[in-house]
Amino acid sequence: MNDTTNDIIEDGKLVELKYLIVDKGTDAVLRHVEYPISYLHGSTDILSPEVSAQLQGCTAGDCIEVPIDCNKLYGARDESLVFTDRIENVPEEYREVGTTITMESESGTSRNFIVTRVGKETLTVDGNNPLCGRDVIFKLEILSVRDATDEEIEAGGAIGADPDINELLK
Repeated sequence: MNDTTNDIIEDGKLVELKYLIVDKGTDAVLRHVEYPISYLHGSTDILSPEVSAQLQGCTAGDCIEVPIDCNKLYGARDESLVFTDRIENVPEEYREVGTTITMESESGTSRNFIVTRVGKETLTVDGNNPLCGRDVIFKLEILSVRDATDEEIEAGGAIGADPDINELLK
């Protein structure tokens, strides 16, 4: 007999899901995960608290939508984090829209910048999170929910899994 309580998302459960992030105003898909990600509910912070809270109590097979005001999540857009430079000052490997460049300030703080525009003479990078300033909807499909193993609890997630959605959630 199958114990359905194992299928309910709660702290200590290993959850596998897929998701889309959709712009609330335009319905444009801003980001989608092409492969399932796994995380340990209640102890892995790869999802925003708003999304994690909405997943609590869901089961495998559920599809939910969570509206997020990204200004609350990431702060207001900061135009001082947008820089344009002459293209000859930028190494060739960074001259493609979407490329991430990690830069370090004089104080030693690192920040990721994304190449947003490449022209004939200039290149523009933006240090704001790509979702900054947007109202979005996270559309999540829960694929599986199960008890995490002791090893997964100790590791903070699925063994061998490397979900990297922090780049879009931070």
